[in-house]
Amino acid sequence: MKITDLMHQDLMIMDLRATTKEDAIDEMIASLAATGRLQDEKLFRDMIWKREGESSTGIGGGIAMPHAKTGAVTAPAVVFAKSAKGVDFDALDQEPAYLFFMIAAPEGAGNTHLRTLAALSRLLIDAEFIELLRKTATPDEVTALFDARQGQEEAVKVTTEQAKSDNVVAEKPFVVAVTACPTGIAHTFMAEDALKKKASEMGVSIRVETNGSEGAKNVLTAEEIARASGVIVAAGKTVEMTRFEGKPLLLRPVSDGIRKPEELISKAVKGDAPIYRGGAAGASGAEEGAGSSVGGGVGSKIYKDLMNGVSHMLPFVVGGGILLALSFLLERFMAPDHPLVVLLQALGGGEGAFHFLIPILAGFIAMSIGERPALMPGMVGGFMAAGAGAGFLGGLAAGFLAGYVILGLRRLFAGLPQALNGLKPILFYPIFGLLVTGTLMYYVLSPIFSWINTGMINGLNSLGTGNMVLLGLVLGGMMAIDMGGPFNKAAYTFSIGVFTSSGNVNGLMMAAVMAGGMVPPLAIALATTFFKNKFTAQERQSGLTNYVLGLSFITEGAIPFAAADPLRVLTSCIIGSAVAGGLTQWWSVNVPAPHGGVFAAALANNAALFLLAVLIGSVISGLVLGLWKKPLAKVS
Repeated sequence: MKITDLMHQDLMIMDLRATTKEDAIDEMIASLAATGRLQDEKLFRDMIWKREGESSTGIGGGIAMPHAKTGAVTAPAVVFAKSAKGVDFDALDQEPAYLFFMIAAPEGAGNTHLRTLAALSRLLIDAEFIELLRKTATPDEVTALFDARQGQEEAVKVTTEQAKSDNVVAEKPFVVAVTACPTGIAHTFMAEDALKKKASEMGVSIRVETNGSEGAKNVLTAEEIARASGVIVAAGKTVEMTRFEGKPLLLRPVSDGIRKPEELISKAVKGDAPIYRGGAAGASGAEEGAGSSVGGGVGSKIYKDLMNGVSHMLPFVVGGGILLALSFLLERFMAPDHPLVVLLQALGGGEGAFHFLIPILAGFIAMSIGERPALMPGMVGGFMAAGAGAGFLGGLAAGFLAGYVILGLRRLFAGLPQALNGLKPILFYPIFGLLVTGTLMYYVLSPIFSWINTGMINGLNSLGTGNMVLLGLVLGGMMAIDMGGPFNKAAYTFSIGVFTSSGNVNGLMMAAVMAGGMVPPLAIALATTFFKNKFTAQERQSGLTNYVLGLSFITEGAIPFAAADPLRVLTSCIIGSAVAGGLTQWWSVNVPAPHGGVFAAALANNAALFLLAVLIGSVISGLVLGLWKKPLAKVS
């Protein structure tokens, strides 16, 4: 398939009028929508901005490649656009973008389409080609240029393969690399091609594995890794790392693979990189600044490890919690021993999903630190914590303990003969990892955290109304501070811990965080509805969807508004969320479900008061925001 089979002329914008990043994206989306290639314009726009939130798709060199893969797209397509004046697109080199390629890939995009998009990405690191592209004036010229260049690329590929088969290629320095970006459509393959081209110029042989939308391709073999003088991992997401044990390894953002290939290859050839010993950068010695996989200091590393456990645990929380709550609801109308009630309690409760909460949390925290060898001792440590009554705090301790035990064992066994390397992951790490983690949990940490957990629950049970209201204010407000970030997750995780522990206040904390989390999107929706002169048409349209998001307890719906006007939006939302959380405690509302929003209200001991708390908080936030925000300037 040719690139121009996706880059349709009816989508091209040869004179982009936009002067801002937001307007440029909207103008290209409008082109897709006008030609019927989007079935949900709002969803596609949200997915484009979600990708921009991970890292700018302004790749530098005057090029931007916003892209998204979503069910909102009816057919794969690429919008080509040119800007004469340039647009500030938050590019990696801080320069304006003049050429734009908006990639729209449907959820089920076939391999042929994805390979074609990868071919497009590779062409865009050719400075000569880009200069010719900037000189085009009509869609026909753009199409002709891409068709001609793609034909040349295919010819070069055939010639190179023939040379390899004829053993023409002489022995060269050899390195291996892995490229990966969160979406896996563009940056993955641009980094691959940049590394390959630069390696060819430098007389270096390279093998590059790509982790794109199709999964891992050109997977490196054990023999290639062993033969390589160094390893380059240019990634914006997690890749399999244990296979690189003992090799000099450069761990960098995927953008470095595109912008700094010569530096990476030079260091890899010389072996000028820390020896990889497993785990994260701080523990293994891998380089700083490695993108989403590492970096950001000790605090962000701990948060990343914690969130890895929480994210893997959440399906158990939501699935098990909703089924368990449903059993409580049915119990009001059926006998407690009714088969359906018994089944739902078994599936959701201590015999089912909730049985795995703490082991899963601990196991995946450990895995984030020590990779796969740490999973088993982490899960066992979490299981021991749960059995000893140490609760979530004990599970957290077990996860971090197991992860760092494995890192310690890696260092301890680093001096063993190379012939024993194969025994480390299948014998040494499981045995000694479990022995050390289990022993410390059994004799030290489980008893300590069991005492702490019991004291915390007893303390919550003994709190008076005033203190409970204060706690509700804090938890509710935290849900709005960063809307899905560390504060939000800390409040939610704390409430989950209380929810799964003994005591009659478990559902009280869930009521506070759920009400607090529902307020921000609902407040946005109310403000955009009743203060229309202070929001753009696009913001008012987005505001309508926040009614649904807020009622569903999806706080993230307010993020785009908070990003555009953080002081007013965050301040107003925190006020309303805190009020809502505090009111749930004032009225002793108990919600025995960890998720669901308005759909879980029926399970509350007093659904009307729960909904009233959410309504009051939302109205307060909406009014504060609406009155505080300035009216839009009128265009004369």
